[in-house]
Amino acid sequence: MSTGDEIQLVAFRLGGRDFAVNIFQVERILRYQEPAPLPQAPDFLEGVVQYAGAVVPVVDLRKRVNVAAPVEDETRIMILELESERIGIVVDAVLEVLKVNAEQVIPPPKIVQGLAAKYISGMVSLEDRTVVVLAAGKLLSSKERVELERVKVETAHD
Repeated sequence: MSTGDEIQLVAFRLGGRDFAVNIFQVERILRYQEPAPLPQAPDFLEGVVQYAGAVVPVVDLRKRVNVAAPVEDETRIMILELESERIGIVVDAVLEVLKVNAEQVIPPPKIVQGLAAKYISGMVSLEDRTVVVLAAGKLLSSKERVELERVKVETAHD
């Protein structure tokens, strides 16, 4: 019997690997729709989609982790709530909601360093697979957030 707190993670697939984010950061999961491109948008920004009466920037997470990014029937846009702003991330497929004990989430091994390490908050080993838990709040650097804000302001004034 475990005494740890239970956490819920939304598991999704990127390039054949399983990832997850905390369920509290996921506002909604949408069927994939082609984001409207933005002029002079940074590389990481696919464009924007309309959601809940607002324009939400969309980042293709598959490109972020350097995997092929074809659009398939299962491709989804997950709307995340990050520090009072919404962002959409494109994933290959949303798999399930995992309920795990907090102590099952272990820190990434030391070998996972460099750029990728900053996106990872931990790992969960399940019977049949390992799920990488992403730190959703760190998917965009502060520089990228500033760039996103600039694009949103310019778009609002056009």
